[in-house]
Amino acid sequence: MAPIALTIAGSDSSGGAGIQADLKTFSALGVYGASVVVALTAQNTHGVTAIHDAPAEFITAQIDAVMTDLDVKAVKIGMVSQAASIEAIAAGLDRHGPEWIVVDPVMVSTSGAKLLSDSAVEALMTRLVPRGSLLTPNLAEAAALLDRAPARDLEEMEGQGRALQALGARAVLIKGGHGEGPESIDVFIDADGLAHRLAAPRRTTRNTHGTGCTLSSAIAAGLALGRPLERAITEAKAYLGEALDGADQLRIGSGHGPVHHFVRWWSDEPSLARKPAAE
Repeated sequence: MAPIALTIAGSDSSGGAGIQADLKTFSALGVYGASVVVALTAQNTHGVTAIHDAPAEFITAQIDAVMTDLDVKAVKIGMVSQAASIEAIAAGLDRHGPEWIVVDPVMVSTSGAKLLSDSAVEALMTRLVPRGSLLTPNLAEAAALLDRAPARDLEEMEGQGRALQALGARAVLIKGGHGEGPESIDVFIDADGLAHRLAAPRRTTRNTHGTGCTLSSAIAAGLALGRPLERAITEAKAYLGEALDGADQLRIGSGHGPVHHFVRWWSDEPSLARKPAAE
């Protein structure tokens, strides 16, 4: 039976982030992807111009339709802009009890557009964070959730990770991609409260649209495949690094283009497919 992961998030009309990035990531990593569309966005590589939220009852209907039929091993939750949507998702998770839940608290897009209403922040903190197997904020999101300044160093990242874990998340991964220096260092606080520093070379590219979505969905894919959490995280970071390395091949749009989700399969000419590299 194929491993199945479910993304609950917003749709990106330009295809680089949100539901579209999640489904591409699932497919690239050998996982069947299902989706619950929480919101529609009108956006491209320059930014978000409009958001249309799905009614809470329709979110409920999508969750129940998928999870009463498909054997979902892992759920990734991304952009959820309204408190009513969060309530519907939390109730659906309680009804169906998936084994793994990755919560990516998407608050601001790569272009700077605000994606989470003020009224939804408290609902996110009280209704979704405590249900998360893993919470994956970046530096700005972790600071916003805690009402603090962004962490300036690894010690502060660890402190903020522990503070978020104290709010109920089983484990926390604070992403350091928006930091500085030759390495991008994430801080992972595991379920036992131990801190792990996960480093990767910092890539130089303007095509970073959807990086957060891609990392969290890659982690969910690993969990759906039966990987332990820390292995799922390290493999997801490696996959994102490859996708960033290949991002400039795509030349999509004139702003912040997407990462290359299928870099293992495509040659420099996307119409020419090739087999993935051996693991």
